[in-house]
Amino acid sequence: MNDEQLLRYSRQLMLPEVDMEGQLALSRARVLILGLGGLGSPAAMYLAAGGVGHLVLVDDDQVELSNLQRQIAHGTGDIGSPKVESAARSLRRLNPETGITTLPRRLDAAELERQVDAVDVVLDGSDNFETRFAVNAACVRTGTPLVSGAAIRLEGQLAVFRPDLPDRPCYACLFPPGGDQRLSCSENGVLAPVVGVIGSLQAVEAMRVITGFGSDDVTRLTLWDARTGDWQRVQVPKDPDCPVCGTGD
Repeated sequence: MNDEQLLRYSRQLMLPEVDMEGQLALSRARVLILGLGGLGSPAAMYLAAGGVGHLVLVDDDQVELSNLQRQIAHGTGDIGSPKVESAARSLRRLNPETGITTLPRRLDAAELERQVDAVDVVLDGSDNFETRFAVNAACVRTGTPLVSGAAIRLEGQLAVFRPDLPDRPCYACLFPPGGDQRLSCSENGVLAPVVGVIGSLQAVEAMRVITGFGSDDVTRLTLWDARTGDWQRVQVPKDPDCPVCGTGD
């Protein structure tokens, strides 16, 4: 690392959980972010600021006025622009050392799997179950860690799925296909900082996966209620009959 990089990342380098080895791991890492909305915006910005080497941004939407209440990677001047391009501009201003690939389209199953297989960790900030199930299936097939976040109204949730580790559950073990798929921010609303909290935590979890600090002994779902400020953590068991990762007949 050069002197400028040592100064840029000095506060992280002080941490024994990161130090030089972890910072170098971040600089070599490649992260796929699906959705550059309320969750993907803060996640991408903190990953770029923290020194992740390359971000792959996937979103087929354009910036709209109603997005600006919570999607902090975009500004008023970006209205009408593809979200991936707007986010890329913000990230390059923040840290020009971070490489960025923009994919302003929906990925079919084959391309999604190729992109997932080419990264160290996937962050799912999508707003529909169809995409979430497809991303999970691709992560299971390729053995790629998945950081899943969601937020609606005054509630947020976070989970990290590790198909690269033995006997771990996947997203479909927790949310089987065929459940209630109607919830969305456009229909139910969301408080702006709620997505910021969950998106920031997704960045923390991605950096934890990359650098290897902390415990990954079990898979947990973390729930946050902004009404009360309460947090809950629930262990997620592996479903032997899961249609994606199950071992049952």
